[in-house]
Amino acid sequence: MLIRKIFNNNVVLAVAEDENELILIGRGIAFQKKVGDLIDESKVDKKFVQGLSTKLTELLKDIPQHHLDLADEIIQNAKSQLSKKLNDYIYLTLTDHLDFAISRIQQGLTIRNPLLWEIKKIYPKEFSIGLQAVKLVKEKIGVLLPEDEAGSIALHLVNAQNGSQEMDQTIAITKIVQEILQIVKYHYGIDLDEDSTNYSRFVVHLRFFAQRLLEKETHPHESNDLFEFVKEKYPLAYCCVEIINKYVNKSSENTLSKSEMVYLMLHIHRVADRTTN
Repeated sequence: MLIRKIFNNNVVLAVAEDENELILIGRGIAFQKKVGDLIDESKVDKKFVQGLSTKLTELLKDIPQHHLDLADEIIQNAKSQLSKKLNDYIYLTLTDHLDFAISRIQQGLTIRNPLLWEIKKIYPKEFSIGLQAVKLVKEKIGVLLPEDEAGSIALHLVNAQNGSQEMDQTIAITKIVQEILQIVKYHYGIDLDEDSTNYSRFVVHLRFFAQRLLEKETHPHESNDLFEFVKEKYPLAYCCVEIINKYVNKSSENTLSKSEMVYLMLHIHRVADRTTN
């Protein structure tokens, strides 16, 4: 592969033997190189082909190149801390978001993130990486982003873990999860232990539940016997799930299956019972 354009020491536009253009990212990949030189492929960490490559090339025409360096460092940090693989589009979406956020702050404009509280509670690991990103931006270019931007970066990371899922859906899932957590909290009159394993498991279940709800997927049916057994064993959890069912029906005109109600009752009983005790 030959270098067609150098964006910075770590990012180049290259052309392959089949004449297709690619964006290549790698530490020092273009150091002491010039257009027309061969790429040392042992230094290539990431390749972007065709559609994504074209979009990145267009984006890099309009933004400072060090903003891509910042995004890349944040992404590498996220990859080392998150268990799920990140979609390659994170390089495009996060770079674009960072550039816009930094530009706004430099112009004296601050936009509040209305989901900040929810993001902190539902995606603590991603939010922590977002805070690290805010600190990195301050260290690298002297721009102090508000905590709201840590939340926005966290949402981009969540979105990148969900394949091709759109950001609108990620935001919708976050809202549904938070509404259900609030229902459980007020139904039992308690503050949930957000550091507990049961809480983490419950939130993970709710995230997948909300995604199925939005995509109108149904859960495999359990027998009525199991539903009746769990309903009788955990009556307070059943009442809570009935309230959740009404919320779901009102907000999306869906109705929970008995199978989904069983899983919710079990999770709710466990997280509420351990918190109460």
